[in-house]
Amino acid sequence: MASTFLLFQLASISALIGMTFGWRGVMTKYSGFYDLPTAWSNVFWGLLLGGVYGRLAHDAVVIPYLSMFLDDSQEVVNPLNIIIICVLASVASHLLLRRDRVRKGSSQTTSGWALGLAVGGMVSMILIYKTIEVKDLFGFNYLELAVTISGIAIFSPRCEALISSYHGHLMLRGKRWGAVLRSSFWRCGYMIMFPFAMINPLAWIFIIPMTLIFTRNSNIWIWESIPSEGKKRLRKIWARQARMEKNISKEINNIKQIDDCSE
Repeated sequence: MASTFLLFQLASISALIGMTFGWRGVMTKYSGFYDLPTAWSNVFWGLLLGGVYGRLAHDAVVIPYLSMFLDDSQEVVNPLNIIIICVLASVASHLLLRRDRVRKGSSQTTSGWALGLAVGGMVSMILIYKTIEVKDLFGFNYLELAVTISGIAIFSPRCEALISSYHGHLMLRGKRWGAVLRSSFWRCGYMIMFPFAMINPLAWIFIIPMTLIFTRNSNIWIWESIPSEGKKRLRKIWARQARMEKNISKEINNIKQIDDCSE
């Protein structure tokens, strides 16, 4: 019982760290230019959705996939299960992002990012817990285990955030069914790669570059959702921050030069 509780704590803390990195990377950058209460509301709903989504994925995908390697007689994972789970998750995300409070502020992209972070955080918690639980069966060393846990904790919430944010971006462009279909497609890839990454660290060679590429696109999606007046204000704020950082660096250099001369 104690070991199970410790595994749960480690998985929960790792998932929360990954969610924090995902929030600071994008949501902090645009702080003040989106509806924060709506974003936190989507975090709450994302935790609920992620719990159900993660449990279904655990029972229908992760367990059969791991059993396939541990027991040669076990059948392969049913692709239909992956498709059904991912479509249901995408439809649920769509319903959450089309609520009046989200559409009123045209905040589908930022709300989608917050929603996806929470969903991915719950899924990553389940994946991390299961990875630690089966580490002895697959003969993982501590380095492989650390790489796998870190990768799942950081990239699982971010990947789900990218999918949900892209979903919201397509909704703003009027592509409702296209948003559901495309997010379902990317979730299927997500649901295939991350269980594979649980037992093979080489999967991160494919996951990390794809995530970094689409992270750059997420800034474009969120930027396009901001009204023109907000964009002007945001440019002024960024320019002011750049000047302040430049002045601070100059002052630091001047202090260093004075210290060198005094010596």
